Amino acid sequence: MTSIARARGSNTWVVMDGPYRFRGSSAGARPMEMFLMSLGGCTAMDVISLMDKMKVPYRKLRISIDYERTDEHPKVYTKIWIHYIIYGNISEEKDVKNIEKAINLSQTKYCSVSAMVKAAGIDLLHDYTIRPPETAEIPEVWEK
Repeated sequence: MTSIARARGSNTWVVMDGPYRFRGSSAGARPMEMFLMSLGGCTAMDVISLMDKMKVPYRKLRISIDYERTDEHPKVYTKIWIHYIIYGNISEEKDVKNIEKAINLSQTKYCSVSAMVKAAGIDLLHDYTIRPPETAEIPEVWEK
């Protein structure tokens, strides 16, 4: 049941798979997980780019996504929550406002995946939390 797919534009390969009980080998993300990863990745890239342009002194952005799905097939998403966790020394009001602006611009203007979710009639909610930079676990190669 393992599926290897290639994105035509970027020529990037991804592995999707199912659980053992459905003849899969659990060797990759499930398609519905890949959908949520696409949403998280799309908005994260927007927010990071915008925070960089706005010179927000963050150290790391983490995205966490929760959801609700229907119980019957097709088990579509009915509600999705995006939680933005920003790590950094964010103490000035202008930086907090810029974080809010970056998130809102991603959700209302730039993130194509968010736009598709909304167009499909799925409730899309978001919130954010600011945490101290020392609580972020960052590999040395990611240091800014």
